[in-house]
Amino acid sequence: MEELSHKRKVTVMAAVMMAMFFAAINQTIVSTAMPRIIAILGGMDHYSWVITIYMLTSTIATVLVGKLSDMYGRKPFLLAGVIIFMIGAFLCGLSNDIFQLITYRGIQGVGAGIIMSSAFTAVGDLFSPRERGKWTGLMMAVFGFSSVLGPTLGGWLVDHMDWHWLFWIFLPIGIVALVMIIALFPKTERKTDEKIDYLGSLFLSLMIIALLLGFSWGGTEYEWGSVQIIGLFIASALFLGLFIVAEKKASSPVLPLSLFKNDIVVISNTIGFIMNAGMMGALIYLPFFVQGVEGISPTYSGYVTMPMSITMVVVSAITGRKISATGKYKRFALLGLPFMVAGLSIMAYMDSIAVAVVAMVVFGLGLGLGMPIFSLTVQNAVSPKELGVATASSQLFRNMGGTIGIAIMGTIMQTSLKHNMEDAAKGMDTSAIDPAVAQQLAAFQNPEMLLDQPKLEQLQQTLPPDIQPVVAGMIETLRESLSDALTTVFLSGDALVLVAFILVFFLREIPLRTSNKETGE
Repeated sequence: MEELSHKRKVTVMAAVMMAMFFAAINQTIVSTAMPRIIAILGGMDHYSWVITIYMLTSTIATVLVGKLSDMYGRKPFLLAGVIIFMIGAFLCGLSNDIFQLITYRGIQGVGAGIIMSSAFTAVGDLFSPRERGKWTGLMMAVFGFSSVLGPTLGGWLVDHMDWHWLFWIFLPIGIVALVMIIALFPKTERKTDEKIDYLGSLFLSLMIIALLLGFSWGGTEYEWGSVQIIGLFIASALFLGLFIVAEKKASSPVLPLSLFKNDIVVISNTIGFIMNAGMMGALIYLPFFVQGVEGISPTYSGYVTMPMSITMVVVSAITGRKISATGKYKRFALLGLPFMVAGLSIMAYMDSIAVAVVAMVVFGLGLGLGMPIFSLTVQNAVSPKELGVATASSQLFRNMGGTIGIAIMGTIMQTSLKHNMEDAAKGMDTSAIDPAVAQQLAAFQNPEMLLDQPKLEQLQQTLPPDIQPVVAGMIETLRESLSDALTTVFLSGDALVLVAFILVFFLREIPLRTSNKETGE
């Protein structure tokens, strides 16, 4: 990339952050509204797939684009990412059932993976590792701001407008991002001497797909010990072996094996994987507590998560500036992850909105301190020519961790909820109730009812007055079953984040480089 003035670098970063904000706000705006959307479209059993497919496609796109952008420059991929994401968002708004929504979210995921990989690598192109701390903090603040605005706006929209507008309202920002990138982002000379690693890309993609499908379907679609799940894991191991063979022979590997000889890269990526597995796996089910257990509407559900986002925005911006000023980063990870552990511990036992808000603040503090660190450590540990693939490897492990975490937590959630409901049903005697009314009461044994409060209240009003106490008891039992299941989910996520914290002690800290012309360790 050509040498740019500081002023030009700032304008380029404005374009990059606009593209990131467009992708992030479209992701966060649906978070509080997703339970209501699932209740409208049906298919709670497939709830985790709406998230999983997005993570799956974005993971594959992220790692493939890393090397390609090293060869062809970041600009064409940023543009392609925004266009693909816009197409996916538009189609999501046209969904008529859960399976269409899953398909279109997959398209969105491809665009998001391209945008995120190219955006974080662009920071490495423009600034030295010592300067990157400040900009990484600001990019995390963009995520934080979208997390403040998105859930609240998404909740309000789904309460007052047709849900389809959730996916369409920010499309104009995508157009603005496209124009800014075209006008401001510099071109990079194409490396014509390097060949695309088609074979390595194919085997890596197949390995990721088989692995993530195995975790996503295990315990839900099929038993963990079933032929299908074991077959997927065997296929994943086979494709991994073929990928390693292909990379050893490739002249320009899509993911160089030499990266994994670097202890800083390996430990940073392992921490990112485990941390995201625990964090994403737990947080994705937070709206179930706020809306399902506490009965808060999607509009006000966004206000509950807002303290986490505000805390994260402020702390991540301060952390980034401190890292740039001191050149030290490990201390912030050692400080941040215990706050994340504490936040998830509070979530596991929260019994009111007030306690949930406290959990959000504590967890947001940990996110702001810890999250900007591990991409920076990876970028600082490699030479500038490997910046794209190194950043992609970091995003790959984070995305895979998040996807596997969501899948495992989904299994834990469904299994625990089913067990709790079975236990509750044993103590319920409906033999004296009229069969026709008993059939209506069956609807109140479906956890999806808790996620659509207006429908729940409307259904309650259709039942005879003498049955109302029974209905109230069934709803309370349903809430308790869901709450107990969520406690198990949050504790599982907590355990994983604790493991990530222990690994931070083994992370070797090296000085942040002050130039992009120096080679890594």
